[in-house]
Amino acid sequence: MLALLALPACQSAPAERPDTLVDLATVQSGPRVQADELDGALRQQPGNVALLTRRAALRLAAGQPRAALRDATDALALTDGDDDGPLYFLQARALRMLGRLPEALAAARQAAENGFTGPELPLLVGETHLAAREYPAALDNLDRALRLDPDQPAALFYKGLAYAASADTAQALDYLRAALVREPRQPEILHQLAALCNALRDPEQAAGYAARGLRLDTTSGALHYDYGRQLELRGQPDSAAWHYRRALALDTTQYRADYRLALAAGARGQRPASIIPHLARALRRNPRLPQARALLAEALEEHRDLPAALAQYRRLVLENPGNAHWTFKVWKVGNRARLLLPDSLRPAPLYYPGPAVARPRAQAVAPLAPRGGLPPR
Repeated sequence: MLALLALPACQSAPAERPDTLVDLATVQSGPRVQADELDGALRQQPGNVALLTRRAALRLAAGQPRAALRDATDALALTDGDDDGPLYFLQARALRMLGRLPEALAAARQAAENGFTGPELPLLVGETHLAAREYPAALDNLDRALRLDPDQPAALFYKGLAYAASADTAQALDYLRAALVREPRQPEILHQLAALCNALRDPEQAAGYAARGLRLDTTSGALHYDYGRQLELRGQPDSAAWHYRRALALDTTQYRADYRLALAAGARGQRPASIIPHLARALRRNPRLPQARALLAEALEEHRDLPAALAQYRRLVLENPGNAHWTFKVWKVGNRARLLLPDSLRPAPLYYPGPAVARPRAQAVAPLAPRGGLPPR
C-alpha cells in the first residue's frame, strides 16, 4: 500500500538556514547516498535540528524507517515544542512504515496539535486506519485529505481499497478508476482493479487491467496472478498455470497462486505428492485460507502420511468445534496411525476417542423367571 503514499520528503520541514546545510543540489545520487552526505555535517553539529530533520526525510525516502525514526526522535528532543508538527509527522510516517499503527496514529495526532496542516497528514492517518481494518475512520480521514486536495490519487486509491474491504464493490470500482485516471501508469492501481474484477467474475475487464499493468511492470507477481486468474475463469487452465508459476517465481508471498495450482492439479487427477507442497506453502502464508487445510488433510491421508494428516485434522477440529465429520476423521486416522507404531510407542486406544454415539434408551427388564422354569403361556 505504501507504494502510492508518495508524500513529499521535505515539503513541510522547518525553515533551514543555508549556512548550516550541505548543498545537496549538486549531489547526483539517490536519497540513501544523500542521507550519508549529511553524516559528516552532523558529526560537526550533532544538535542541528534542521540537519536531523533533512536526514530523517531522506532516510524515509530511502526505505530506512528505523534510522529515520531515530533522527526524528533526536530532533524532537532538541526542540522547544514550538513549530515541531513536521517532526511529529516524520515520526508518524516512520512508525507507520514499521507497522506500529497505534503509535503512528498518536504521533499524527501530535503533529496536528503542533500545527501540521498539510493534506499529507489526513492521507497518512486514513491509510493507517485502513491498515488497521478500521474502515469508517479510514474513509473519514481520506475524505478530509480529498477536501484539501481533490485530485490526490493516493487518497482516491485508498478509498477504493476501503470500500472493497467493506464489500461496497460499486464504490470501490469508482474510486479505483478515478485514481487510475490521475495515475494511469501506476501498476498497483491496475492490480487492484484486476483483482476486484476477477472477484466479480468479470474476466474481460480483469484481462484489460492486468495486461496494462504487466506492460508497465513485467516483474509484478501480483499482476501475473491476476492475469492467470482471468485465464482460468475463461477456461484456459494451462495458460493460467504458467502465470501462477511465474507469479510465485517473482513473489513468494503470492500464496493464492499456490492454492490455485493445487486446485488445478487435483482437478487433473494428479497424485497427492504434486498437490501437498502447494497447499502447505499457501497455508504457511495464510493459515485461515478457506478449504485449503481440508484439502491438505485429505491429500496427506491419501498419500498415507497419516501422522501429518492427523495433525491437520486436529487443526480442523479446533477451528470448527462441534463438526462431526472432522471429529470422526481424527478418530479414524488416529487409529490407523496408532497401528503403524511399534508396540513400545503405541498409545492406548483411548488416546484417539471415537465419535460420540447416541446411547440406546434403557429397555424395561422382565422379572426373573422362577427356578422351576418358565410359566406356561
